[in-house]
Amino acid sequence: MASATDRVYRPGLLAGLFPTLRWELVLDLKRNGTVRLFRGDVPAELACLDITSISTAKGWIWHAVEFSMGGQTFKLGGLSHQSAEQLAAELYTFVNSHLFGLIDQDRASLLKANSGLRRDQYLARSDLDRAITLLSPNVSLAVRHPLFDPELMPDTFRAALPHWLGMLLSPGLRHEHNDAFVAAEHAAFRAFFDDLDGRSLSLQQREACIRLEDNNLLVACAGSGKSATMVGKLAYVLEKKLYRPDEILLLAFNKSAADELKSRIAKQLEVEEGAIECRVTTFHALGRGIIQEVTGRPPQLANWVGHPAGEAKHLDVIISSLFESDQEFADLWTELLVVHPKADIAPQYFDRQADYDRYIAAQFHDGKVTVGTLADLYVKSLQEQKITNWLWLNSVDFEYETQVAVEDENGETRHLHPDFYYPQTGTIHEHFALNADGTSPFADYAIHAEAKRQSYSLNEIDFFETTSAQASDGTLINVLKAALTERGYVFKRRGYSEIKKALKPVVIEHYHKIISTCIKHIRARHLTLDALLEQAKTLHDKARAELFARVVWAISREYSKRLERAKEIDFDSMIADAIGLIESGQYQSPYSLILIDEFQDISEPRANLTKALRQQNSSCKLFAVGDDWQSIYRFAGSDISLFTQFEDHFGQAWTGRLEQTYRCNQLIAETAADFVQRNPAQLKKSVRSNRDAIPRSIRVIPVGDKETKPDYTQACHALLERLDAGLGNVAEQWRTQPGHKLKALVLWRYNRLDPFAGKAPSFENIEVAGMSFHRAKGLEADYVILLDVSEGDYGVPSQIEDDELLNLVIPRPEPYAYAEERRLFYVALTRASRAVYLLAHHRQSSRYIRELCDIAGDDVGVETIDGSPLQDQCPDCKIGQVVQKSTKTGSFFRGCNQLPTCRYSENIPSKATRRRSS
Repeated sequence: MASATDRVYRPGLLAGLFPTLRWELVLDLKRNGTVRLFRGDVPAELACLDITSISTAKGWIWHAVEFSMGGQTFKLGGLSHQSAEQLAAELYTFVNSHLFGLIDQDRASLLKANSGLRRDQYLARSDLDRAITLLSPNVSLAVRHPLFDPELMPDTFRAALPHWLGMLLSPGLRHEHNDAFVAAEHAAFRAFFDDLDGRSLSLQQREACIRLEDNNLLVACAGSGKSATMVGKLAYVLEKKLYRPDEILLLAFNKSAADELKSRIAKQLEVEEGAIECRVTTFHALGRGIIQEVTGRPPQLANWVGHPAGEAKHLDVIISSLFESDQEFADLWTELLVVHPKADIAPQYFDRQADYDRYIAAQFHDGKVTVGTLADLYVKSLQEQKITNWLWLNSVDFEYETQVAVEDENGETRHLHPDFYYPQTGTIHEHFALNADGTSPFADYAIHAEAKRQSYSLNEIDFFETTSAQASDGTLINVLKAALTERGYVFKRRGYSEIKKALKPVVIEHYHKIISTCIKHIRARHLTLDALLEQAKTLHDKARAELFARVVWAISREYSKRLERAKEIDFDSMIADAIGLIESGQYQSPYSLILIDEFQDISEPRANLTKALRQQNSSCKLFAVGDDWQSIYRFAGSDISLFTQFEDHFGQAWTGRLEQTYRCNQLIAETAADFVQRNPAQLKKSVRSNRDAIPRSIRVIPVGDKETKPDYTQACHALLERLDAGLGNVAEQWRTQPGHKLKALVLWRYNRLDPFAGKAPSFENIEVAGMSFHRAKGLEADYVILLDVSEGDYGVPSQIEDDELLNLVIPRPEPYAYAEERRLFYVALTRASRAVYLLAHHRQSSRYIRELCDIAGDDVGVETIDGSPLQDQCPDCKIGQVVQKSTKTGSFFRGCNQLPTCRYSENIPSKATRRRSS
C-alpha cells in the first residue's frame, strides 16, 4: 500500500479499462533502493541496482515506458507521450538518487582510490578501472552502474568526487586530460627527445613515445624511424619510472632484429647488453622460454628447424616418402604439378582483357596469347594446357590443331583445324568455350561450334567434345579420360623423374611454398579435410583446389605425425604450446607493457600469444609499431588484417602515424606512396621526406631488342659500370673522405636472376650488394637497381605468388589483385635514396612501370642502358617503342611494341605524302 511519501504511477483512465494495461508503479522515497510494481494483485519489489536501462516507446495508440533488469524487460503501457517521458525521467532520477546514496555512505573509499592515480600521468581506461578496484563494493557498483549520471548530483557532492571518476563516465574528459598531458610532456622532455638513439625525434615520434593507451598502434612508412621510436618509448617509460624493467617485454620477429634492438637500447641506456633488465626477444624464443620455465627443460626442436632451407628440404622428404608409399597421393601430387600448374580463372574476373592475357600467357606473338605446355607445344588457353599436359602425362599420342579435310553438303572440300586429333583411332576432340547452357562469351561462337559438329557428323568422323563448363565444375579431366577409355586407350603414366625433368623447378618450389604456408594455418587453426574441401568449392578452379586440399592435408598429417613420433616440435608448435601453458595458468606473465616491432608481420598464433599474456593482467598495455605497406610475409603465415583491423582484434586503440621518411628523396617517397595506396585496403598516409625531390630519379631501362632476349646479367653490369664512371666524374660533390663509396643495391624477385653468381663485383666509387626483394627489407642504399620488372609468372608482379589456393586457409583473404606483390614492389622501390633503376623486358614491361608513369609523369625517365634517350618512344604509355608492323592484308603501320598492354598506332605516311611535306 502506498504511503504519503510514495510516488505512484498508473496508466491513463481510458487505458485502465483494459486488463492487459493495468499496472501500478510505486517509488518509495524513504526506501529509494526499491521500486514496487503491481500487475493485478501480484506485487514485485525491484532493486534499483538491477535496473540497467530505461526508455520510452510509441505504440499504436499509447506510449510506454520500458526498463530492463536481469535479462527481463518490463513494459508499462497506456500512457500519453508526456506521461511516459515524465515517468522515465523520474525513474531515472530515482535510480541515481539511490546510487548517490551508496557513494555518500563511503566517501573514504573514493579518497583511497584517488591516491592511486596522479594528475601528472597519462591515463588509459585500464588505469581508471584499476582505481575502481580500490573502491568498496557498494561504491564500485554505483559508479559502474550503466545509468549512473553525475550530472544529477548536487554541485557540492559532485565537486568532492575524484577527478578520474569524471573521466571514467565521460571519455571526452579523459581525452582532454591526455591531450594536455602530451603537450606538457613535449615541453618537459624536449631535451630528452632532442638527443635520443643518436637523433632528434620528430613530433610524431615524440607523441608515440608519450601516449600510453591500453592498445596503441603506430603506423609507419619506409625509413621513418620505427626502431628509433621503439627505443625512445622504452627509454621514456623507464625515465618516468612508469614500469620496472622486468615488467617490460619487447618482441621482434627474428633474432637479428632482436639483437639490433638490444644493441640500440644498451647504447641509449648506457649499459652493457647483458645488463638490460627488460626482456628483448623473439616470439619463438619467448615461447621456448615459457615452456622451459614451466617444464624445467627446453623443448626438443626438430633438427631442421632454423636451418637455411631446412623446412623446404623436410617437406621434400615428406612428399618423396608419401609418393613412394601411397599410390593415391602419388597420383594426386603428379596430377597437381602437371595438369594444374596455375588456376584456371575466367576472363570476367580480371579488370581488363590485357590483365587476363598476361595472366595466362607464356609469351606474346604480335599481340596474340600463347600458353606453354609440357608437350613442347604452345596452346591458346589454360584449359587447353590442362588437356595437353594430361595427355602428355599419360603418354597419349595426339596432334594439336592439325589440318583435317572435310566435305560440306555441296561436296566441296574445307579444311578444319580441330583442337586435338588422336591418330591411333582417328578421333577428333574439340574443346569448346561453351557455358553449361550452351552459350558462349564470344559472338557467334556457339553457331560455329554447331557447324563443326555437323561437319564431323556428315563426314562420319569419330568426334567428342569437352567444354569450359566442365572445366568450371571440375569434371573436365574425368570427361576426357572417359571418352578416351571408351575408345580403347590405355594410359601409361610417365615416371616422376621424367616429370620433374620436364617441369620448371619454380613450379615445384611454388607449390612447396604454398604447402608450407598452408601447413602453418592448418595446424594453428586445427583445420580439417572437410573444412578444406568445403572452402575449395568457393575458389575459381574447383578441381585444382580440391586436388590441392587432399594433397596438403596428407602432407600436413604426415608432418604432424613425424614430429609426434620424434617427440619434437617446430617453431609454430613452440608458440602453440606456450599459449596452452599460459591459458592453463601454469605460467604467470610478469609483463605490464608489451612492445612489438614490425607488427605488419604478425600471424594469428603470435597474436594469440600476445592476447594470452595480456589476459592474465587486465592492465597490461600493448604498443605495436609497423608499416602495413611493407607486409610481405604471407608465405610465412602473417595476416595483414591483424594490422589493418587492429581494433577488431585487440580493442579500442590510439593510432598514431610516422609519415616522415629519412631515406628516399621526395619524388621516390611520394610516387611509391601513391602507388601502394592504389589498393584501398592499405591504411592512408601522407608521406614527406627530409630530402628534396630529385627529378627523374626513377628511371626505366628496356632490355633486349627484336633480335635478342633480355640479358639482365649483362645489362646490370653495364649499368653498374656506367654508374661508377659517372660518380667518379663528380666525386668531389659527394666523397667526404678518402675511400668513401656510395652504396648500390641490385635486387631481384627470384634468386635465379642473381647476376653475380653469389659474389658481387668491386668498383672504385660504389659498394655493390645483391639480393632478393624480400631480403632487402630494412636495408637502404644510395642507388637501387631492380632486375626484370616485367610481366610473367615469375616477373613483377609474380603471377604465381597471388595463388588462390592460399584462400583455402587464410581466414581473411585480400580481394585486391596482387596485393602483396604490390607491397613487395613498394619495399624494393623504397630502398633507394638518390635513384632507382628499373630494368624491364623491352616488350613486356610490368604494369607497375606504367602505373609509376601515370603517377609521376615526366619524372619517370625512360632511357637506354648507356643513358641515352629512348628512340621512337611511345607517346601513350611512355615505356614502349613505336615500331613498324604489318596487317593481315600486308599493309604497314607503326604501333607500340607493348601490345596488347598498349594499343597505340599511327599510319605510315605514303611516299607522295612525304614528298609533299618536304
